[in-house]
Amino acid sequence: MPLPLFLPCAAGVEEWLAEEVARVLPQARVQTRRGGVALEGDPREVMLLNLESRLAQRVLIEAAEGPYRDEHDLYALAQSVDWQQWLTPRQTLRVDTTAQKSPLKSLNFAALRIKDAVCDQLREATGERPSVDTRHPDLPILLHVGAERAAIYVDSSGEPLFKRGWREDKGDAPLKETLAAAMLAAAGWRGTPEAGGALHDPCCGSGTIAIEAAQIACGIAPGLQRRFAFERQLPFTGPDERALWQRLKAEAKARIHASAVPIHASDVSFRMVDFARRNAERAGVAAAIEFHGGDALERPAPLLPEGLPGCVVLNPPYGERIEVGGKAARPSAQDRDTPSDFFARLAAHWKQAYTRHAAGWTAWVLSPDMKLPSAMRLKESRRIPMWNGPIECRLFRFVLTQGSYDKS
Repeated sequence: MPLPLFLPCAAGVEEWLAEEVARVLPQARVQTRRGGVALEGDPREVMLLNLESRLAQRVLIEAAEGPYRDEHDLYALAQSVDWQQWLTPRQTLRVDTTAQKSPLKSLNFAALRIKDAVCDQLREATGERPSVDTRHPDLPILLHVGAERAAIYVDSSGEPLFKRGWREDKGDAPLKETLAAAMLAAAGWRGTPEAGGALHDPCCGSGTIAIEAAQIACGIAPGLQRRFAFERQLPFTGPDERALWQRLKAEAKARIHASAVPIHASDVSFRMVDFARRNAERAGVAAAIEFHGGDALERPAPLLPEGLPGCVVLNPPYGERIEVGGKAARPSAQDRDTPSDFFARLAAHWKQAYTRHAAGWTAWVLSPDMKLPSAMRLKESRRIPMWNGPIECRLFRFVLTQGSYDKS
């Protein structure tokens, strides 16, 4: 029987997540909703989505949904699920909650009632009850309460999907892997000469954008290096399901190939470049990325084969995250909100270094500054809303040709 699934994502990413799910599961009927996408799938499809999705935050399985007025209704809703199909009394669980316009006074008490319903049901059936594990539960449960209706989900992912398993070295304000993947998806960058061409991140930090790009270019599934909660959940632990999971991972490994496009990454901090190199090694893409140290205001544009376009993708430092380094840095901490003239200098550097390439470069810049194009004296061809955690940003697209610069 198909399972109702919901894959949440960052605000603004729904369109690209729907396209990604359609590529992973061509036969699926995907519905775009606010904050994610919905579809139906069997255990195989749950496994594949966890293994292959770069944009989803989790793969949630809807266990129950219905109207409610108070915590008693939530308890009854949870009791309607046959939890013996999901876990044994010797396993562990955790209940998290999200709410939107809910009349409930305490989400913690609502979570407690869901936990009680699960434990009471198993104790009545078996004489034992499962324990709570707040760190690594076998069965993570998510309760979402709206104004009048509630839904109970089983989280098949466990740790959020942005945790790919390779980033151990990181600096200040690291970019989530899912947001890096969303930037690449919005840019239409697929890691081929026809879809994006070469890639360069001149403010690479710990390497997230370049590593995500290299894994895309090499056909490496994002979930290959981590474990998932479904591996301990009863619908997925039978001998047939275990064999299927091993087969899906083997098929994913067999698809890995060398990158067909060059990928470059650099940073003003040599320490961060070392971090990025080590992360790339763990991600299996060290050979696909050329790393360099150096100021983004001085490094020349990478030399590309004739006819191959280039794509600059960067999440530069800005005041709410970290100080700007290199030549544009200011010594005063009071300048964090308006970090010098880094972006004006960056645009001037691009004018000198990037507009000479015959096939052309396109730049995609993530920034919370809605007036960034004016500061750079560049006319953006697109501005896409994106959220970097709690920070509302725009992903600006600039075509780096001589005519794209303001002559004033």
